[in-house]
Amino acid sequence: MEQKQPISSRKKFLLWGAAIFSSFTFFRFFSGSNAGKKETAKVETVKMLTEDGRLVEVDISKLPTATTKISNEDVHDWIKA
Repeated sequence: MEQKQPISSRKKFLLWGAAIFSSFTFFRFFSGSNAGKKETAKVETVKMLTEDGRLVEVDISKLPTATTKISNEDVHDWIKA
């Protein structure tokens, strides 16, 4: 007569804990990630200083992407009098 030894309680606890943890992870990643969440359109802006010294916020999409390097003389004379 062979008797099965019961799995120790520590092993049962670890197995059940791993199963529960993996099920939470599975539901978190594979469920509808946008379910119940409101999407708000965030407009990214940059603060810039105008020629007359005012601080304004400019939408990033409105800025030109092509950049050119300016000379030192242009930097010194950028304020139009």
